Amino acid sequence: MGGDLGSRVATLLEAEAWVGSLVGIDVDPPRRRLRRAEFHLIPTHERDRMVDVITEFNPHVVVHLSVWEPESRASPRSAKTYTAQATTAILGAAAECRALEAIVHRSGTEVYGRARWAPTRPDEATRLDPTCEFGRTLASIEVTAAAVAKRAGVAVGAMRLAPVLGPHVPSPLGRLLRQPMVPFSALADSPYAVIEDIDAARAFVAAAARRLDEPVNVVAPQAVTMLQAILRGRRIPWPIVGPEWVLTRQICKILGAPIPDHVLELMHRGRLADGSRIEELLGITPLASTPEVIDRLHAWESVVRIVPDRSAVPGSVA
Repeated sequence: MGGDLGSRVATLLEAEAWVGSLVGIDVDPPRRRLRRAEFHLIPTHERDRMVDVITEFNPHVVVHLSVWEPESRASPRSAKTYTAQATTAILGAAAECRALEAIVHRSGTEVYGRARWAPTRPDEATRLDPTCEFGRTLASIEVTAAAVAKRAGVAVGAMRLAPVLGPHVPSPLGRLLRQPMVPFSALADSPYAVIEDIDAARAFVAAAARRLDEPVNVVAPQAVTMLQAILRGRRIPWPIVGPEWVLTRQICKILGAPIPDHVLELMHRGRLADGSRIEELLGITPLASTPEVIDRLHAWESVVRIVPDRSAVPGSVA
C-alpha cells in the first residue's frame, strides 16, 4: 500500500461500495492520502508481524502487490529477496484466514519469456517459460499463489501486467527512456506494449470485485519499438550492436538508468501479450494505448516548480 501502484489500488478500493474495511502493509508509508484504510509499516523480514496483522484482520480478499521489480527501488538481488519474503508471509497468512474468498496477485508478461524468432502475442493459456530473473520470480509467485488457493479452496487471479509506467512509478524502462540519449538494438528493434499505472490499478480493483479465478493479461492496446519510443520523446537514438551492450549497460548505470535483464530482453526481443480478454474477465478496458503512455512519459516534468504564495502573512508557518 506504500508504493505508487499499491496506493493507487488502495485509493480506488476505498471508493468501492462493496469494500467494508481495508488493511495494508508495506515497507514505505502510502504515497497518497488514504481516508479509511488502516496501514501497517512492516519490513519484509518481519514475517511474524505480517502474519499476525493479516490473520487478525481475516480478509475476504487478499490483493498481493508486494513485488519489487529489479532496479526499480532495489538491486536485482535485494528485489528477489524482498519479493520472496513478502510473498511467503502474505500468502502463507492468507491460507490461514477462514473468511478468505479470493487472492489477486501481481504477475507480469515476463513469465512468457522472450520471443525466439518473431514477436508473438501469448494469451493466458500459453505455457509459462520465463527467460529472465524477474520472469522466474513472477512465475514462482503464480505457482505459490495457486497452491495456496487450492489448499484453501478459494479463487486466485494472476494479473500479468505489461511493464507499468506512470509519473511516480520507479520503472527502469521509464527511467531509461527519459535519458537524453537512449540506446536501442540496431539489429533487433522489436515491438513491446506497456500499461499505465492508472489502468493497472483499475484492473486490480475489478479483479478483486469479481473474485477473478484465472490469469489475465493486462496490456494496453497497440505497441511501439524502442526506436519509435525514442523518436516520440525527441531523444537521441543510440544504436548498439553485439558486445557494445556490456559497456552500454555500465554507462547507463553510472548515469542513473541501469538496464536489468528483463528490460534488456525487451529491448532485443520485444514483449507483447494478447490482452483481448481483459474486458471479458474484468469488465474494463485500458484507457490509454501504448503510444499514448509513452507520450505521457516524455511529457512528465522532471522537476515541478511551485510558485510561492505571496499573499501569505509574513512570518507565518504552514
